[in-house]
Amino acid sequence: MDADRRGWRECLLSGAVFAVCMAGTTLPTPLYGLYQEKFGFSELTVTVVYAVYAFGVIGVLLLAGNASDAVGRRPVLLAGLGFAAASAVCFLCATGLGWLYAGRLLSGLSAGLFTGAATAYVMELAPHGGTSRATFVATAANMGGLGCGPLLAGVLAQYAVSPLYLPFVVHLAVVTGSAAVLLWLPETVREARPLSTVRPQRPALPPQVRAVFGPAAIASFVGFALFGVFTSVSPAFLAQSLDVDNHAVSGLVVALAFFASTAGQLAVGRVGTERSLPLGCAGLFAGLALLAGALRWDLLLLVVLSAIVGGCGQGLAFRGALSAVAEVSPADRRASVISTLFVVAYAGISVPVIGVGVLTGPIGLEGAGLVFIACMAVLVSTAGVYLLRRPVGART
Repeated sequence: MDADRRGWRECLLSGAVFAVCMAGTTLPTPLYGLYQEKFGFSELTVTVVYAVYAFGVIGVLLLAGNASDAVGRRPVLLAGLGFAAASAVCFLCATGLGWLYAGRLLSGLSAGLFTGAATAYVMELAPHGGTSRATFVATAANMGGLGCGPLLAGVLAQYAVSPLYLPFVVHLAVVTGSAAVLLWLPETVREARPLSTVRPQRPALPPQVRAVFGPAAIASFVGFALFGVFTSVSPAFLAQSLDVDNHAVSGLVVALAFFASTAGQLAVGRVGTERSLPLGCAGLFAGLALLAGALRWDLLLLVVLSAIVGGCGQGLAFRGALSAVAEVSPADRRASVISTLFVVAYAGISVPVIGVGVLTGPIGLEGAGLVFIACMAVLVSTAGVYLLRRPVGART
């Protein structure tokens, strides 16, 4: 009993460290309007600044996604916290657009190191038989942390002093405390290998994973694409079309999507992995439809409902995808397989978001958003129908 209690304490603490790192990646979301006023750049530049983060994540996942399998979880996670701290310093020193690019890139490097390694770490620290609950802790820490970032920054920017500085000072302090916690936690990789054994990896999957991976990856792609649009352009839409210039409200709307995702992940335990993926696709489709209505009729209520419904769908789909993929992955390749799933997911954050930014100039933010929604709706409905006809559970 004491061993189980200790295991869950370590699991939850590692999840908290995971959340701190991910919060830093969305911290600038409600501040982009202030940076636009300060440096005078366009909406396309906002989406590119945002997407630089995703390119950093994908680069790390491809070059060192399996690093923690070799050298251990803690060294990789400590390096991730170091990049998170460096990102905060860049935003504190920002005197031009180059600092924002550097800060977002470093933030992407930190998230790239954390996503696969921290997910595997949280699951490995849990007591025997606690895989399902540990998977929820990992995915909830990921999405909950992403939601806390814009909420914290929005509240501080609206109601405290120095809106472009205080959020990053607070994050630096929390990152320092997280490093101390990580040093206290045990290592879970029993036979660490030298860093020289780490090699860049192509997105490759063990044979037993491939049948499950395809539909899981499509659902993850669409879910992260929806989050990408929310975190990059929704503050501009709220300000320009709905006259909502309160940074706390902008941060809350974005945070709602991530918190709803956590609720959707919690529901997976009740509905099961086999049903969570198609249900998640249905939720994503409904969230996209509500977002289309919000863009068409300029209604804040529909934006909020889109965040909640789409977030729940993303949570159902993503935790179902992660559970199914992790279950069939060999133990010595679990982190690299999870990293491959995140490569697909973060491609959803980057490519569609830049597309929205490119289209905003010629057809406006509403038109660009509707084109994005149509493309994502086709993808998610195709994946949902496929999953209904060939359930993941049967193949797992």
